[in-house]
Amino acid sequence: MKVAAIALVALGLTAGAAAAAERVTDLEYMKASRCKGIAEGVGQTDTAGLDAFLKEQKKGRQSFVLERADSEHDRAKREARGVDRRERLTAELTGACMAYMGPAKDVAAR
Repeated sequence: MKVAAIALVALGLTAGAAAAAERVTDLEYMKASRCKGIAEGVGQTDTAGLDAFLKEQKKGRQSFVLERADSEHDRAKREARGVDRRERLTAELTGACMAYMGPAKDVAAR
């Protein structure tokens, strides 16, 4: 009986460590928020991957990080409306932002 309880506790700790390993840094969270702003600004309608990533990664973030991520999102969205910056931001969206468009498990490996 005690062996089973110890095994369950160990399994729980291992699962918790794996979940913690998938968490991205605050800076990466803000970059992902910027990517969502770019996607919305250039008119990309499929932001489901980014939405899911941001929702999952939002848990446990400090309020100042969430506020900064929101301001990055808004700034990127405004930037994307400008014709002169659209090409550069589209390149960012199809380049660096691709890391945040899949499941969080894939992002941790990239």
